[in-house]
Amino acid sequence: MNLIYAALAFLMALVFGFVGVTRVGSWLIERRNPPIGEFADIDGARIHYVHVPAPANAELPPIVFIHGASANLRDQMLPLRPLLEGRAEMLFFDRPGHGWSGRGTDNENPSAQANTIAALMDHLGIKKTVIVGHSFGGVVTSAFGREHPDKTLGLVFLAPATHPWPGGATAWYYDLTTMPVLGWLFSETLTYPAGTLQMADATTCVFSPNKVPDNYLSSASIPLVLRPTAFRANATDVAGLYRYALATAPRYAEIKAPTVVISGDRDKVVYAHIHSVGLARDIAGAELVWVHNLGHKPDWIATDLTVGAIEKVAGKNIDLQAMARTVEARIAGDAYGAGRCADIKVPQAELAPT
Repeated sequence: MNLIYAALAFLMALVFGFVGVTRVGSWLIERRNPPIGEFADIDGARIHYVHVPAPANAELPPIVFIHGASANLRDQMLPLRPLLEGRAEMLFFDRPGHGWSGRGTDNENPSAQANTIAALMDHLGIKKTVIVGHSFGGVVTSAFGREHPDKTLGLVFLAPATHPWPGGATAWYYDLTTMPVLGWLFSETLTYPAGTLQMADATTCVFSPNKVPDNYLSSASIPLVLRPTAFRANATDVAGLYRYALATAPRYAEIKAPTVVISGDRDKVVYAHIHSVGLARDIAGAELVWVHNLGHKPDWIATDLTVGAIEKVAGKNIDLQAMARTVEARIAGDAYGAGRCADIKVPQAELAPT
């Protein structure tokens, strides 16, 4: 019996130790990555955003940027704001539960998050906009384009995740984190220390075969996702993506806004042949820009092409295919992460749930 008590005492001490490490680590992350924008209360959620007002005689319409999983507003603002400032009004924001935004009580799916964006636009007086969504931000972009057509001028999808895929599986730690009690305990004890150890390698594979920009993790404040509440919000988003896409992807044909989809054939995060090809198939008139040797980060690696896509959906005459060939020439020799980051393979169709 004494051995049992000793084992339980050791286990409790271990748990409390990891909780302490996580709390201190989260405090340090927040100290190093403070909010850089303003806050607005949107339907009970405190949303953190950076609003760049329209310049005089803006040549482009307003642009709203939607970041992907595990990220925050800096992830798109750092590479794209310098290329567009002085040309358009811009809105960068932390999706609910990410970065410095609160989750609120009704932001558990992409449609709800699209509604939050629409309300934030109303708060700032933005009437209609081009939406630019990366990765998970792509499914929020699709929800916005379908459910808020009156506010949508054009859509740009960057390496999006939008369609159901065979099997519907995601990383095990997302499913674990969404479990009652056990998921809370996991996020409060292990995600910070384990995530800190794995973050650099994981980021290499997000960008692979392209090079991770110098100081990317710190400048883009990516460690903010390791805080327990942010990690749980991120896990809820990703774990629920398949169910949401299964229900809504058949309705993408309702989207009428000008659309561009940019995707790389070496994406190691999402199934580009399912999501990007699916969007080009389902949205009438959508242009698919397929870039050879590009990974999951067009917003950082193909910023010129991304800006070209924004210009095109805004009505400018832009040859995106020619721009893509220029990007390909620039990254043709990239082989970062080789041997460490395997190309993902689409699961067999028969693994799809019935």
